[in-house]
Amino acid sequence: MVNSKSTYKAFRVEEENEKFVSAIKEMPFETVEEGEVLIKVHYSSLNYKDALSSIGNKGVTRNYPHTPGIDAVGTIVTSTSEKFKVDDEVIVTSYDLGMNTNGGFAEYVKVPENWVVKLPEKLSMKEAMIFGTAGLTAGMSVLRLVETVKPEDGTIVVSGATGGVGSVSVMILSKLGYKVAAITGKDAEKQYLTDLGATEVILRKDFEELQNRPLLKPVFAGAIDTVGGVILENMIKSVNPLGVVTACGNAASIKLELTVFPFILRGVSLIGIDSQNYPMSYREQVWNKLADEWKLDNLENNATTISLDELSEKLSLMLAGKLKGRTILKVV
Repeated sequence: MVNSKSTYKAFRVEEENEKFVSAIKEMPFETVEEGEVLIKVHYSSLNYKDALSSIGNKGVTRNYPHTPGIDAVGTIVTSTSEKFKVDDEVIVTSYDLGMNTNGGFAEYVKVPENWVVKLPEKLSMKEAMIFGTAGLTAGMSVLRLVETVKPEDGTIVVSGATGGVGSVSVMILSKLGYKVAAITGKDAEKQYLTDLGATEVILRKDFEELQNRPLLKPVFAGAIDTVGGVILENMIKSVNPLGVVTACGNAASIKLELTVFPFILRGVSLIGIDSQNYPMSYREQVWNKLADEWKLDNLENNATTISLDELSEKLSLMLAGKLKGRTILKVV
């Protein structure tokens, strides 16, 4: 062990008397097996999956005690990998990290080498976690959208726009020259969304209350949905012919009630974004874009930094829908 300590701090969630409680605990180091790396975590970030894991959601985490945190960035301190060496700065997001494998809400994390991406040279560790899984998911969504839809084609509508994926999507699209209509349930956040780059702000209740018809007036060139349900349905119904809609979330609903008309009468494409198991070659492509041509000048304006001691409170606020932008955990 490169560290003289025999334990490290971690945010642990435990099941006690059919209730789930969390606390900062001292954890023993585990053996680093062949093909694994041990990373000293500098930053992590908060995601909705982390919040669900912290309250015992068995759809995210089957067994407890557990350390959530589906994102981590840091420095390799032990490596049995041929791909990575000690002192490499690396990112780990998604796969099983923070779900059924102890995650990034800790001073150290041990993962398989094939989950690891080298930190791009033009991206700091903090910037990497301001993006995190949310930014990676946003980048994947934008990548699929811009393959077909160009800025001159019209406005892109983004749901959940004050959340992690939505806010980063708005910022990237704005940087790339797209007009962006941001959907939010928070009337007070119109100025915040305008500052991110939105050219129009739509209240969620207004978008949900559009006429319940198989097709709506086509007004958007494309869409990035982060919530599912009626919002996604109405996006699909209201994009232009040959428009593209990406879907990556289900915070509103897992249901999708549609006719085939948007697909067979307008040629609309619905593309699913699965950031958890996205192929490594695409992950590296998106991370390199986030570090270079998609690099955001106002990135830190969209982030709040917290410590391990503040985690429990912030996860509760996330579950209540009271966080905006990105919340970053500073570990070191």
